[in-house]
Amino acid sequence: MTVQITKMGSYPDEDVTFLLKDLSEISMEKSTTEREQAIQQGTHYSEMLPIEYKPSEEYMSLFYHSLEETKRKVAVAVGVVAEQIIAERGFKVALVSLARAGTPIGVLIKRYISYKYNRELPHFSISIIRDRGIDTEALKYILNHHPDHEITFIDGWTGKGAITRELTKSVAVFNDSNGTSLSSKLAVLADPGDCSELYGTREDFLIPSACLNSTVSGLVSRTVLNTKWIKDGDFHGGKYYSELLSEDVSNLYVDTICTQFPLIEEEVDKGLSEIVEEDLKPQWKGRKSIENIQRDYGMTNSHFIKPGVGETTRVLLRRVPWKILVHPDAEMSLKHIHVLARDRGVPIEEYTGMSYSCCGLIKPLEQEG
Repeated sequence: MTVQITKMGSYPDEDVTFLLKDLSEISMEKSTTEREQAIQQGTHYSEMLPIEYKPSEEYMSLFYHSLEETKRKVAVAVGVVAEQIIAERGFKVALVSLARAGTPIGVLIKRYISYKYNRELPHFSISIIRDRGIDTEALKYILNHHPDHEITFIDGWTGKGAITRELTKSVAVFNDSNGTSLSSKLAVLADPGDCSELYGTREDFLIPSACLNSTVSGLVSRTVLNTKWIKDGDFHGGKYYSELLSEDVSNLYVDTICTQFPLIEEEVDKGLSEIVEEDLKPQWKGRKSIENIQRDYGMTNSHFIKPGVGETTRVLLRRVPWKILVHPDAEMSLKHIHVLARDRGVPIEEYTGMSYSCCGLIKPLEQEG
């Protein structure tokens, strides 16, 4: 059976192809509270979607400010990780972003390689779901259409490393089943969890695309794997929120970062030379932080601990947070975290027992009261 490629997302066609089944006409969004209850009662998060958070004017102004403030730093990290991909694998590479946080980063890496080397690499965005694996139909599609290309997987950042582990496991199973030898090495912009070999930086800094949901990721939802709508032979699903076009900043985000590419050659070279001197083998330093938090806050389930700026932001946007931990020495602005926490009435506590800048804690509902 041939899967259908549906034009999805607000990025130009040359930037990315989403390998997702279009579920845009289906209503599956649940309120934050409904969704949290369902997840904690055993429904898998991929079977439904959160209602898209509508940012306030104040929050959007913070996004624009953070984009202006970090555009050079993001561009340097893009350059550093892109150069490592090319040095390791050459130009016969298919970039495969993990939807959706990986998508804008994959677009940026593709754009950087186009700018620097005048080479156009194929770029796809596909689904991977914790505890359920990667979209094998999407992988087969890419291998069929680019049999002479190596696949490089791309994500935005690491937290605890759950997706890194899921990718390693899924790719091993796929290779065994299909007689392939895909590498499960994951390239990320930021690796504060210290669990990736290909990264732009290990600093836990604000990547502006973590601030928003679909409006900075091509207006595409989180990915969906629900047997009501996804049948054998289908890609995993997703929705295209075309009704949010007037609020979309996906291309503004990418274009703003790309303006920095002509200015960063020396910084990219410096970043690469520093990485060469480091031990690239992941040390998984974030694990110690998780153990400390579990001990100090009496949390038995590490799924309720979401470390790093990107994951903390996600907790505030679409989960029911208990409290936010902020490291007092974090050398960065966490204004957007403070605004979201204030809007949702979530307390913020200083906490030094972690290597991350901040961490979002979700309280198990059975502990309430």
